[in-house]
Amino acid sequence: MEQGLRLLIQLVIEFAPVVVNLVQKRTAEGLNTTNYQLPQVIEEIIEFVNITTNSKTSEDEFHQEKLWQQQLAVYQRETQLQIAQQQRDTSLQLPEVNKVLDSWPLRLYPSQILESRNNHKNIPLKIFLAPPQIKFDQFDCQPEEVSEVERILAEGIREFINTNYSLHHPIRPTEFLAGAWDSKRFHSESSIKALFSLLKTEPILILESDHDGDYLNFRIAYWGLGQENYFYKTISRLPYKEILQEFAKSRAVEWKKIRDELVTLGEDLEEINQLGGDNVENLAILEKTEKWQAKGIDVSKLSLKYQINQQDIAKFCQVLITCHCLVAAWVADAYHLVHHDVPPLLPELLPSFLKDGLDLPGVQAISEENILQVYATGYQQVYQALEKERRYWVPELALQLAQSLSHLPDRTWAQEQVDYSINTWLELRQVTTQEFTHALEAMQSAIKIEDEEYVHKLQAYFMAVGDRQSIASIEKILQAIATLKHKLTLESPELIHTLTGHSGKVASVAISPDGETVVSGCADQTINIWNLQTGKQIRTLTGNLGEVSSVAISSDGNFLAVGSCQHPKSNVTVWHLTTGQLIHTLLGHQKPVNVVDISPDGQILASGSNKIKIWNLHKGDRICTLWHSSAVHSVAISPDGSILASGSADSKIRLWNPRTGDPLRTLTGHTGEVKSIAISSDGQLLFSGSADTTIKIWHLITGKLLHTLKGHSDAVKSIVLSPNGQLLFSGSGDRTINIWRIATNEILYTLTGHSGTVNSLALSPDGKFLVSSSSDKTIKIWQV
Repeated sequence: MEQGLRLLIQLVIEFAPVVVNLVQKRTAEGLNTTNYQLPQVIEEIIEFVNITTNSKTSEDEFHQEKLWQQQLAVYQRETQLQIAQQQRDTSLQLPEVNKVLDSWPLRLYPSQILESRNNHKNIPLKIFLAPPQIKFDQFDCQPEEVSEVERILAEGIREFINTNYSLHHPIRPTEFLAGAWDSKRFHSESSIKALFSLLKTEPILILESDHDGDYLNFRIAYWGLGQENYFYKTISRLPYKEILQEFAKSRAVEWKKIRDELVTLGEDLEEINQLGGDNVENLAILEKTEKWQAKGIDVSKLSLKYQINQQDIAKFCQVLITCHCLVAAWVADAYHLVHHDVPPLLPELLPSFLKDGLDLPGVQAISEENILQVYATGYQQVYQALEKERRYWVPELALQLAQSLSHLPDRTWAQEQVDYSINTWLELRQVTTQEFTHALEAMQSAIKIEDEEYVHKLQAYFMAVGDRQSIASIEKILQAIATLKHKLTLESPELIHTLTGHSGKVASVAISPDGETVVSGCADQTINIWNLQTGKQIRTLTGNLGEVSSVAISSDGNFLAVGSCQHPKSNVTVWHLTTGQLIHTLLGHQKPVNVVDISPDGQILASGSNKIKIWNLHKGDRICTLWHSSAVHSVAISPDGSILASGSADSKIRLWNPRTGDPLRTLTGHTGEVKSIAISSDGQLLFSGSADTTIKIWHLITGKLLHTLKGHSDAVKSIVLSPNGQLLFSGSGDRTINIWRIATNEILYTLTGHSGTVNSLALSPDGKFLVSSSSDKTIKIWQV
């Protein structure tokens, strides 16, 4: 066991910097490649994250930044897998494959390995064993006694892997391929290079050992996902001859005790020695050696040949198994941590290794403190590298490491990480501890509902280590969170006005930028203008409008755009909101106009039928046409005006450059018509509501689907976001309005009151008033 721990220490010292370098390179480059789709997109995300993480943010923005960093990490990993898949598909088509196979070290062909990947959530780490060819002929033992070394070693590793890191493990899948190595032919650099040339897309660990005089050279080769080169190094020289001799001497000492006890009982010494086997000869050599050493003779210069039997070899095999298992576990943990965010398992297993280890007489012992220090330091290096990639996740990462280290006998290492986790949590929220007696008390002063999961993890740690004082403090924090939840529940939205001035379904509503006016468009071919505060009608616009489908107000409050869906009167009109004067009538749509929207800068107007037309709002000139194959139900323009998103009857969302008309990307995922779209005020998230009753949240820059919200029982007709980006409001054909907390994807409230489909929602600029319009011919104003 001491040899296993010594090997683990050397591995951590050598291998931890390799893992750190891999993470740092991934962070710095951000998968920067010109050969695959979306490299510029990834750079934009990294630039965004760097900007936001280097600036002070409010608590309202804090959890949003965490989401960005998490999604960036997920997107990087998934893009990496896509790149690896493309490389896998082409690797066997390389012209030099046949030459590589001439020095191929495995009994499995590359195609068998590349095709063996199962549908795992996490990509398995493959482990190959290149077993040692030990020459036991220098010992007095029979060849048949040692022929099973390779089999015993493989069986021991297999049992350990299957118990703790099996191929079917949900988060740590690891595939041990025993017997695959053609051990009689290949070892060393050429074999590793041949493997890497064809299997670089597969995360692989090779445990290799070979005979070198009285030693075994223990090497590992490793590469993870997306590595440009492999790691290959000798990490230990195992003195197997010395170990075997120590086992033989230990047997002789034990035999001497039994012999002396039998002699004391009066048994014949000669008969006893006949039962002792090779222990008799080994004891004689040992006693001579001790006598010579007592007289000052250097016995290391003598050729002392102890007889080795199967029992010694079995113990030696256990040493080899322990060495291989410890190394395999550390590397597997590092791989799954870096690539899949899975916490390490070896800390939980290490105490049993420390407790049940083998004592090797004559071998210098390794202190438990030494192994724990090196081990904890190695993991801390890896976690610190991950922290640079995901700054806002430092508290969770440090706590994760603490939970792993809590299984070790010395809790000092775990406590250091817990303290670091809490202090970083406070620093990120700009909370000083000077006014408080301890860090957990300071934490209570800044706690939010969104922190509940982190606090529960802290509670689990303190309960595991039996820290009663900290448990009491955590309970107070959880009580504070419960109070916040209760307070939030009490502050439910209130219906303050129901407006009844239309004679048909009210298709669309909008609120002026000053928060004073509500505009409603109706199927009764009228537009009503209302006072938001009093609910009183101010003016009605008419004039050959046709059935109104959509209304939009410019950011300066001067222009009102109206879309008509009554064919052949389908058109778009632009009015002066204050005076009610008609400014433009925009013609060109051949089918009903379902939606209109004005860019945040107030320069362009978008109108959608089966096509989307982009107009100059002030001049009324057409800029370009965006071609859809199905009816367009919803349109939204990003805050900087660089992206227009449109949802259509074909269940797809398309992203465009509204200035040039160039298509950017198509988002698929809904199974019903896309009825509504909204873009967050920071231009990072896209929200879509569909006839499939779901709301989907997308990363606008990458097009990545982040979440799917389920809570309506009919089509989601309208969605709108609160100014601070924390709440989402959705109106549905099920006659309800749901209010969602975006950070947790939970429904906070469900508003009822409409007796027909909720067609449109609008939120006042200060976020205090919600206006809803319905097929029940009414408009409702809610105080939120």
